[in-house]
Amino acid sequence: MHQIEPFYNWLKLYDSSKDIRSPFRGKSYDYNSYSETIYGYYIDPAWDSFGSETLYMKLLFCDYECGFTIIEFIGEWNDALNNDIMLLKRNILEVLSMYGIHKYILIGENILNFHGSDDSYYEEWFEEVAEGWIACVNFPHFVRDEMATFGLDVYLNMGGTLEIPNWRTLKPTLFCDLLANLIQRRLN
Repeated sequence: MHQIEPFYNWLKLYDSSKDIRSPFRGKSYDYNSYSETIYGYYIDPAWDSFGSETLYMKLLFCDYECGFTIIEFIGEWNDALNNDIMLLKRNILEVLSMYGIHKYILIGENILNFHGSDDSYYEEWFEEVAEGWIACVNFPHFVRDEMATFGLDVYLNMGGTLEIPNWRTLKPTLFCDLLANLIQRRLN
């Protein structure tokens, strides 16, 4: 797990530690010290904690003018024990929404498992982004299936055309435009 790094090629375009509106503003990273763990396995120091014991994230990009953000995750998404969605919503998403973010791109390639609970925070989040959307890109099929079991596919766009293996080759704005077009087609 310590070898899985968050995507860093957009760092020259956006650095959450230097963004005055970011929940991670001012954070300094010690790349020589591995201190965060998921179930006893160290993870790369570039991942950010938002309060969960088993799920970490990286705010890869925010564009406040266009109103979108791209967030990458690693670990186990556990709403049943840790209420990860509540922590994510309160500590990260509400901060971003204050600055006009209403399109959320969630990269889930490194989500190892999902344990659901109720859908109230997802419903609240969905209602708050009425002019936008939430897209789950490259979530493992078993994670998507488990999320659908809890009815979260009503609030989250996932699967099908949102499996985009080459997202790293796109610029952030092009990536958002691609997803916006795919989601619009689904709505039509």
